[in-house]
Amino acid sequence: MKPAAFSYHAPDSVDTAVATLAQHADDAKVIAGGQSLVPILAMRMSAFGHLVDIGRIDSLTGIDRTAEGLSIGAMTTQATVQRSADVAAVAPLLARATAFIGHFQIRNRGTIGGSLAHADPAAEYPAVARTLGAELELTGPNGSRRVAADDFFLGTWMTAAEPDEILTAVHFPAWQGKTGFAVREFARRHGDFALAGVTCGVQVEGDTIGRLAIGLFGVGSTPERASAAEQAATGASVDDLDLDDLAATAVADLDPAADLHAGAEHRKRIATALVREAVSAAVDEARQGSQREGANNV
Repeated sequence: MKPAAFSYHAPDSVDTAVATLAQHADDAKVIAGGQSLVPILAMRMSAFGHLVDIGRIDSLTGIDRTAEGLSIGAMTTQATVQRSADVAAVAPLLARATAFIGHFQIRNRGTIGGSLAHADPAAEYPAVARTLGAELELTGPNGSRRVAADDFFLGTWMTAAEPDEILTAVHFPAWQGKTGFAVREFARRHGDFALAGVTCGVQVEGDTIGRLAIGLFGVGSTPERASAAEQAATGASVDDLDLDDLAATAVADLDPAADLHAGAEHRKRIATALVREAVSAAVDEARQGSQREGANNV
């Protein structure tokens, strides 16, 4: 199939892009890398009278390392994120998760902002953003604002962005001290959407869990945080950590949808196993003293 007819706009500045969105209201859609939107349009799952291509806005690309962490322009490609030494040093979970996104052809065109704004609950980047405590920067007619990743994802393909706002950057805070990170997912084939996936970050203080963050994707209408499991583990001795109990707590409140790929209970069983694996790997990395290079020396 072919997309329905639309008018194509290619602004060269954020202000012009925002003005174009405001002019056409709900009949306009931003296109970034196009790796998710183009197939949806081609299958007539959605249609818009106006597409606003932000690919020519140079200010939306780049990775800046700051004292607080990383600021990444929304049009930065996933391949650039994957290769970045700054990302590997400050936000290794982001770099590792990128390897699971589609195939290299997809990552060469797909962008970090496009993935986050698309808000597919089975995608890796939304879960990483929630796990690391990222903030998403939105720019509209009234200027820019930041939204915490926890508040950004409202449902499948639904976000807190207004129709006349553009996601312009994402900000990742640096985790301090002895930290470990892991991402695990299960898909029928590498590059397919995950039936279930887990992103994890842990900070160890001596022999104690000082901070634990667990994100889950592919098991709900939004990327989830396993808040109850995180709270139960924080302050606990690393040696006394019961991974089976922790994993069971992490998935207890999940209500994944059943589809032709997997039933709801099957997805929960997969997620349970992945939580155990991810937390164990992240804790091991932290205990080995794998202090993130540059977290304290920017």
